[in-house]
Amino acid sequence: MVSKEIRKSFLDFFQRRGHVIVPSSSLIPTDDSSVLLTTAGMQQFKKYYTGELNALNTFRSQRVTSIQKCFRTSDIDSVGDESHLTFFEMLGNFSFGPVGSDNPEDFGVEGYFKKSAINWAYEYLSKELKIDPQRMKVSVFNGDEEVPFDKESYSILEELGFSPAQIIRGGREDNFWGPTGSEGPCGPTVEFYIDGLEVWNLVFNEYYKENLDFQTQNLRKLNNPGVDTGMGLERLAMILQGTSTIFETDLFRPLMRFLPDSLSEKTKRILVDHSRSIAFLISDGVRPSNKEVGYVLRRLMRRVMVSSWQSNSLNVKALLSEVVKLYKDIYQELDEKNILEEFNKEYEKFNRALKKGVEVIKKTTIIDAQEAFKIYETYGVPYEVIKDIGGDKAQFLTRESFEQEFIKHQEISRASKEKKFGGHGLKIETGEIETTDIRETQIIIRLHTATHLLQWALREILGKEVRQMGSDINPSRLRFDFSFDRKLTPQEIQAITDLVNQKIKENKSEY
Repeated sequence: MVSKEIRKSFLDFFQRRGHVIVPSSSLIPTDDSSVLLTTAGMQQFKKYYTGELNALNTFRSQRVTSIQKCFRTSDIDSVGDESHLTFFEMLGNFSFGPVGSDNPEDFGVEGYFKKSAINWAYEYLSKELKIDPQRMKVSVFNGDEEVPFDKESYSILEELGFSPAQIIRGGREDNFWGPTGSEGPCGPTVEFYIDGLEVWNLVFNEYYKENLDFQTQNLRKLNNPGVDTGMGLERLAMILQGTSTIFETDLFRPLMRFLPDSLSEKTKRILVDHSRSIAFLISDGVRPSNKEVGYVLRRLMRRVMVSSWQSNSLNVKALLSEVVKLYKDIYQELDEKNILEEFNKEYEKFNRALKKGVEVIKKTTIIDAQEAFKIYETYGVPYEVIKDIGGDKAQFLTRESFEQEFIKHQEISRASKEKKFGGHGLKIETGEIETTDIRETQIIIRLHTATHLLQWALREILGKEVRQMGSDINPSRLRFDFSFDRKLTPQEIQAITDLVNQKIKENKSEY
């Protein structure tokens, strides 16, 4: 099955079972400040899970299905391997309680829960797509001191014919989903694997995580549990088309043809991934800047531009046009003219800066973190470009040392502001808010310091590969986004929390 057929078969399957097809929302969340970008299919439906909105009033059904555009900044540095992407499409089916009969044969509009969700997932994979069940494995939540073993899901899987050898019992880090650091619905998960590859994640929101105070959280049972599932189109296409990587599927082959043979396989993968992301971000209203999602777009653009600058035979504009051609029928918001105009404007700016920056790099004997930051601050040439073009001159330059130089610059800027304003009427610019209220200013300064402590603690516990991907600070809380290749365990989260609190009590300043 080609990707267009997969999309249609999925939506048709769930529409026949009482689900209303809901179009993809924007990559920019309109009413969810907890995230920078849309990362999952359930995001546009969060208020239906919390009870703020009623699905019957909006959709005339408590069952919906969608194919959602998604973007995950945490995977940017992993793009280039066989499976990681920034932009991807997520197939999903959703139920917003109360639960009806939960009979898989009931194709009505009432809510459903574990039995229907698991049966339909198995039916879609094994009968609709004709995937041999012997290729499948599934995982269920094994339980812990707070939440019991998901015996119901285990029994349903046994009834479907899965042997004990095919059912994996997973811990909280693998088979329990919940919002990190904030309140919201959560619960155990069932995950379907095909040939060892995780394909479909079924989340059963039967609890609500509430924050009682800064350090204490509580799980309470929801009166109306919900279902939230997600399956990556790219991975499913790889399985159905029998390819060894996602980049050999029909979602990427037409794009790969535009790339010169001289480029490495890793570079090709980065280019086709970033080109898709650039096209979709621009079409959803993002413009390159030095803040938040605009910075994400600029970072992707400049990475592509560097490859274009280094290879005379690479036609990025043709690649972007092919992205539009490939997706226009499904996502009509893609505007080729608009995408190319925005790309050209940024390319012209970057090209001027790049030429000046390259001249400086060529004249410089050694490029350490201090010199690299100076080039970045003066010409806007980002770390990746300095590192790539610097070659041996920049062999000892690391992202960590560059970021430390960046933080040092921020601290100097803040100190100069405090001196200038004498602590009264200080304007703090965090990228999200500005305040001249002295009480709010003091809170924000403390939270800003806490972000540095948190970054330090994350690296102490998880390793130096952890990188900051963004932050959001306001007078009521801070949010810190970082990249890591897996979910954190409860023990790791506790260790990081304890380490930060320990340093706060010590009242030192070198962190």
